[in-house]
Amino acid sequence: MAVERKWGMAVDADKCTGCQACVVACQSENNIPVNEPDHFLQRRAIQWIRIERYWEGEFPDVRARFVPMLCQHCENAPCESVCPVFATYHNNEGLNVQVYNRCIGTRFCANNDPWNVRFFNFWEPVWPETLRNQLNTDVSVRSRGIMEKCTFCIQRIRRTTRDAGLEGREVTDGDVVPACVQACPTNALVFGDLNDHDSQVAHLREDGRQYRILDHLGTEPSVYYMAKIDPYAAEGEHA
Repeated sequence: MAVERKWGMAVDADKCTGCQACVVACQSENNIPVNEPDHFLQRRAIQWIRIERYWEGEFPDVRARFVPMLCQHCENAPCESVCPVFATYHNNEGLNVQVYNRCIGTRFCANNDPWNVRFFNFWEPVWPETLRNQLNTDVSVRSRGIMEKCTFCIQRIRRTTRDAGLEGREVTDGDVVPACVQACPTNALVFGDLNDHDSQVAHLREDGRQYRILDHLGTEPSVYYMAKIDPYAAEGEHA
């Protein structure tokens, strides 16, 4: 009997340059509305993945740290248990799923989200005329009044799994590539099946640099980060 998949991601902070190609790719792939300046001023912008910047040192010896932040797809997700209509749940492939047409917009899940990666759609989505033809037909356009977040590009997972089944083969490591992973120019993002011990993401999970953000909360995130290597630190140490 085949082992159930558990999709996960590894993020190498040492390779991330903060270029935000992943942010643009995610925005395009998942039909996320264009954020206006007022959305940021009101703290109502929607970004399924964002690049957090941290500065170290004093001028002129200042160094930037970049940390991509997205839904952690936790095994014990605190956002799932508070939803009164079961609009978010954990499926058998390790994904924290969001059912848009079941959501009633209580925002309880956002209140219980330690990473601030769930977003409430305050407005009906609108795109400029020049961008309307670029909408992805594989992804639903969410109306106002519901929660949304990163799905690990579940539409790509489903398409790849279906195509592999039609070809009579198993999904292999590297077949499923979310938009953010595909767009990253430095290969800082790696996606795959954590239950496949031969997969690249499973190997990175065992790396000595790996850590999970807010791991002390016991939510068991499926996103592993590789600590940035500090060239200024003593040999053998990392930041």
